[in-house]
Amino acid sequence: MDVLAYIVVAIAAYLLGSIPTGYLVALAKGIDIRAVGSGNIGATNVFRILGKPAGTFVLIVDGLKGFAAAAWLCDTLLNIFNVTSADAEPYRIIAGICAVLGHNYTCWLKFKGGKGVATSAGVYFALAPKAAGIALGTWITFFTLSRYVSVASIASAVALPAAVWFTEDSAVLGIVTTAIGLLAIVKHRENIKRLLNGTEQRFGKKSTAPEAGK
Repeated sequence: MDVLAYIVVAIAAYLLGSIPTGYLVALAKGIDIRAVGSGNIGATNVFRILGKPAGTFVLIVDGLKGFAAAAWLCDTLLNIFNVTSADAEPYRIIAGICAVLGHNYTCWLKFKGGKGVATSAGVYFALAPKAAGIALGTWITFFTLSRYVSVASIASAVALPAAVWFTEDSAVLGIVTTAIGLLAIVKHRENIKRLLNGTEQRFGKKSTAPEAGK
């Protein structure tokens, strides 16, 4: 029963996370978001190409995917399998991991998705809200100072694992969060190259052509 519960939670969370929000929003406007701007389906590229309303919608929905997977979806499935709240943490962690993987490697777009920052934030507001708050504060600070979404995202990817290790009494969650943070940094490798080359685009400047390195 435990194995089946883990499998069902993992698959359901992956499928929830795999919904390509940015791609669908852009497609509704007749645009393939993968062919413009940075080529990424995440909220930042949607902001640049489609504007604030669309970008904000994608950001919120991508975050909700992570929160819903680790909280509401997991609770519903665990009730079906009669798993008590005291035993729920491993399932929630699995759900969170799979939601982020679903977003980053969506099966609907040949396993090419976003970078997982918003979805990861949603997951951690469900699993470790204090650490998520610290990471959010880090993101806001670095974005305000630099105006680079990539710099803020990389900084928060470092801050989140550190905050989890200091605020949560769970080695498993700490290890998993460190892995997710490293994954987020790896997904930003092209941004890092552009930052080093001085070609990274600051937030607020619209782009209609694919950026270098994509």
